[in-house]
Amino acid sequence: MKTKAVLGLDDIDRILAAARAEAQANQWAVSIAVVDDGGHLLGQIRLDGAAPLSSYIAPEKARTSALGRRESKVYEDMINGGRTSFLSAPLLQGMLEGGVPILIDGQVIGAVGVSGVTSAQDAQIAKAGIAALG
Repeated sequence: MKTKAVLGLDDIDRILAAARAEAQANQWAVSIAVVDDGGHLLGQIRLDGAAPLSSYIAPEKARTSALGRRESKVYEDMINGGRTSFLSAPLLQGMLEGGVPILIDGQVIGAVGVSGVTSAQDAQIAKAGIAALG
């Protein structure tokens, strides 16, 4: 039988706190979501001033990243490169940059999704959150 790492409540709190600190240090109003490897929402925050829509987009970016086992930017690049048929992929509704998988020993155990600023800034915040895991 195989074993795998899973995100605990303390991990989720650390990710959200570090991502929030990165966003606030840059004065970015965003929503931040953490999901498990199956794309199930584990934690989410919406910072003051973040658009309400961002609270829907952030978890979808995270879900897309977790289920696809890669950054959501990969899908955005595919679509922008002309592979528009990929828009019909099931369960992937957050095909925009800003979803980043959480890897432990080469295995995806979840993902962080951020929405509210530019896509590259969203990804920066997500990666800062993940970095808090060490």
